[in-house]
Amino acid sequence: MSSQQHSTPGGERHITIVGAGLAGALLATLLARRGWQVDVYEKRGDPRIQGFQGGRSINLALAERGLHALRLAGGDDEVMAQAVMMRGRMVHFLDGRTDLQRYGRDDSEVIWSVHRGELNVILLDIAQQAGARLHFHRGLASVDFDRRSVAFEDDRDGSLHESAFESLVGADGAGSALRSAMNAVSELGERTDFLGHSYKELEIPPTSDGGFSIEPNALHIWPRGRYMCIALPNDERTFTVTLFLPNEGDPAAGVPGFDTVRNGEQARALFERDFADALPLIPRLEHDFEHNPKGLLATLYLDRWHLDDRAVLLGDAAHAMVPFHGQGMNCAFEDCVALAEHLDSGADRAAAFAAFQAQRLPDSRAIQAMALENYLEMRDRVDNDDYLLQRALELRLAQRHPDRFMPRYAMVTFHRMPYSVAFERGNRQRELLVELTRDHASIDTLDWDAVDAAVRERLSPLPADA
Repeated sequence: MSSQQHSTPGGERHITIVGAGLAGALLATLLARRGWQVDVYEKRGDPRIQGFQGGRSINLALAERGLHALRLAGGDDEVMAQAVMMRGRMVHFLDGRTDLQRYGRDDSEVIWSVHRGELNVILLDIAQQAGARLHFHRGLASVDFDRRSVAFEDDRDGSLHESAFESLVGADGAGSALRSAMNAVSELGERTDFLGHSYKELEIPPTSDGGFSIEPNALHIWPRGRYMCIALPNDERTFTVTLFLPNEGDPAAGVPGFDTVRNGEQARALFERDFADALPLIPRLEHDFEHNPKGLLATLYLDRWHLDDRAVLLGDAAHAMVPFHGQGMNCAFEDCVALAEHLDSGADRAAAFAAFQAQRLPDSRAIQAMALENYLEMRDRVDNDDYLLQRALELRLAQRHPDRFMPRYAMVTFHRMPYSVAFERGNRQRELLVELTRDHASIDTLDWDAVDAAVRERLSPLPADA
């Protein structure tokens, strides 16, 4: 193994980012546009040359928080040109019925399906255009925090490349190598909670004439209690289908698991029983099931995200979450905006990193909790009568009291109020919905004077910027 030493450009306004995925590329752009010197190191090759080779391909749901960050980076137009609008959840019932549950009031409140690989390529291009230096085939090998020296290994020949650094930013995902290096120096309070469920990806191809096989402007859900299937549209007229199952099924209760559905034949039998309307749409079901990897689902918690002024973590490296609220990328992008602002505030780096953590850690905990809750809602409640009744009242109250009542999904998805505020306010609103609909089968039987009084008494006015 050879070793090469080189220094980063000197000066106080230099930053070294580990990871050139979505968050790393976006942060590089935001800082470079502010005049920072930025070096980004990525263990994989350049996807613009060799194609996207990410380990995960669950389509990403782009919402207002992520769009705001892309606007600041100057990448929103190019991304939106490839995005597919999703107006709501298209629920597929077991008996074959479907029902579109809108996310918002109208087409001004939607989310957008984007392809992770295409988005990464766009973000790398704009980072380079902004002046960031991108280094590929550079996996983090070791960090000497005392000397402020970091070594990267070229996966092609094993050579080591050392670099001095002012500060490191870990944007290298849930399996962050920088987090491990930081943890070896100072405990970060790391713990990982595995969900006990995993996922497999399948694909719905275009129709024979090149169109979408099912409604393109929706996120499709087949809720089945303790498991489910979803499908998100792609701009090439395909759908990425994701099957979520417990790792261990409960045969006595008729609940499948990845321990009982192990091959393509068993997957087909499951779809024949539980997802019959989806089965004809997935011609390569057996092949996809047997050849695509099984993905794990877990939540990563840290008590500390930074090591004084020498290193800081963001995105999945700091707070990986399950994907059921579609906010992992949006949250990471919001991290990038916040960190860039704190770094650019003029405070010393230790203070900037501490302020970033103080601002974002409570919000990350809130969206992690909401993502877990949303799994239960998606798989078990969207076809439940009580839920549908509460949802109907929720929409009515948002119309009657727009200054006080906003569905939590809207607070999270269409606005940028802190996740922690949306979480706490959403919990209070949910308690109110449960109370008001108790012993009612329809909102038509409610005493609206009493309902209005309860809203005014229990809910303070929404923040002015909501």
